[in-house]
Formats: sequence, structure tokens, C-alpha cells
Amino acid sequence: DLHILDHRLRVTSISKTGLERYTHPLIKLIFLRNRTRCKFFSLTETPENYTVVLDEEGFKELQPSEHLLVEASIWLPLNVVSNGNASSSSQAVGVTKIAKSVIAPLAEQHVSVFMLSTYQTDFILVREKDLSVVVETLEEEFNIFREEGGESVPVQSQDAWEGLQRNGREVMHATVHPVLIPENQFCVMSLDPDTLPAIATTLIDVLFYSNSPEEGASVNQNMECIKFFSFSLIDGYVSLVMDTEAQRQFPADLLFTSSSGELWRMVRIGGQPLGFDECGIVAQISQPLAGSDISAYYISTFSFDHALDISSGFFRHLSRTPTHRFVMHGISYAIYRPC
Repeated sequence: DLHILDHRLRVTSISKTGLERYTHPLIKLIFLRNRTRCKFFSLTETPENYTVVLDEEGFKELQPSEHLLVEASIWLPLNVVSNGNASSSSQAVGVTKIAKSVIAPLAEQHVSVFMLSTYQTDFILVREKDLSVVVETLEEEFNIFREEGGESVPVQSQDAWEGLQRNGREVMHATVHPVLIPENQFCVMSLDPDTLPAIATTLIDVLFYSNSPEEGASVNQNMECIKFFSFSLIDGYVSLVMDTEAQRQFPADLLFTSSSGELWRMVRIGGQPLGFDECGIVAQISQPLAGSDISAYYISTFSFDHALDISSGFFRHLSRTPTHRFVMHGISYAIYRPC
């Protein structure tokens, strides 16, 4: 089943120089969710900025300023539910589970997606104006439901919303994207939301007071590690992505991950900000991994995309190419490894 969740989301960016202006509302959104009534909140720090994805209730907390960039569209989160059938441990997890059934078909229909993988699940964000195309594209593969007031209502293409038409975009041309492979290793973890107060000091320190690169600092092939920290609080579930250095600052008995305690490597896609209109970037990364049954999580941010691979299978895939550029399905990527 494919569920269109009952959230209307905004994708925003807060500059690092303007973070001081938004520290209070962000702390409120993280720790006082009952007061803000925000049910979908995600904050990701990268070297350039903070990407904040949140529902309309949460968006009210962010006052306009020159430090806040807001993508113009309303985004809707989609979630694949497997009817209670648990995947075996040998199967790929994360975005590769839905690469062929969701990501690739949407790319073929020129629908731009914004991915947010969490400890619990994967959210595929699509623009509200593209919803009729999404439903028509995926209805043969999925039973599609739209959540309304706690109820799941079946959706079919003939019930398409008025005013939503096919986007009519032309076939995309090959695009060159640099790919950076930083040296840090990452953890995908979760936390009982009731224990958030116990890590409040550490979480605030890591998010707002850590030594981060200055805004506009370049990320290039010589940077061995990059700053990346993601916190999501969505419908009462907490998900965190952090590198091992940040993990050591948290109490080990409060954070939990899978029993194997695996570490992940990251692939960062994009040399210049990717924008929101280009289609197929997620598909180009996830499809080859899915073909090899390799687990991967995928987190889009305001400027760049990030794929997390547990098995280094993506790196082995790259190493088979004789040059520092490789092509997947018409899009050319340049590869940069830290020295």
C-alpha cells in the first residue's frame, strides 16, 4: 500500500549566520511539540546551512527574514506500507526497497522528489501539484490511500484533484554531478521521545554550538570529513543520523540502533546546489544499488543529496569505472575522493 500522509509540508533553509535568530523556535519544535502542534519536523545540518522540513503548524514558528529561504511548493509525504510483511535481513532496506516501484516510475514521469529516510521508514515527498501524476503513475503497482483525519481513504486516478495536470516536461538531458565520499562513518539511530529531555543539553550543543564550517565554506575533494547531523520527529517517532564523533557525546543507553550496530558511509551528490526541479537524481543513485540488493538510506537537503550505504557496495560500484566520471541512466557523475 502507498499512503499519502495527512501533512502539507514546507522545505526551508536557515543560513548558519542567521541561526541565532531561529534557535528558540527550533528548540521549541524539538522539545515542545505539544505546544507547537507540529507533527512532522526534520532538521538537517550540512556544512552550508540547516534544512528544515516541517508541516504548516510548525512553519508558523519560523518568522520570515533574509536568513530563511523557503521553497515555494507545498510538499506531500508518501509512505509505502508493506501490509505487515517484514523484510528478511538479506533484503535491501531504505530507499533501495522502493527504487524500482516508486522512485524510478516517478522519475520517468518527470516528477521531482525530495527524499527523507529515517530510522523507521522512508518518506517520498512530492509537490502537491504533481499528485495526480503520482497517483496515475503508481496505481497499478500499489493500493493508494490518502489519510484524512485519521482515516485511510482509497484514492484512484479518476478521483484526481481538479487543476492538477501532467507537468509536460521534456525528457531530461544528461547532467554532470560531482560525488563526494567523505571519510566519516555515520550511525542511523532512534530514541524514545519521552527521553528527549535527558539529552536536551547534548542535542542543543551538537546542533547549535558545535564547531561547524563557516557559511559558504567550500566542500571539495580535499575535505576528509563533513558536518552532517539530522534529527527528525515525525508523528511521535524520533530518528537521528550522526557521525561517530557526534555519537560519542550522547548517552549510549538512550540511543538505539539495530542489533548489529552497523556504521554507514556517505555519498554526497552535487557540486553546486541541485535545486528542486531536476528529476531522476534519486533514481540514478538508488536503482543500481537496488539491482545489487544493497541497503541504502537517502536524505535530501535544500542544497545537496546524501546517500548512506552500509555495505560500501556503492563504492565498489564506483570503483569498477576506470575514470573519475561514471554515467547512470543518462546522468553523468564526477567522483571525488578525499585525499
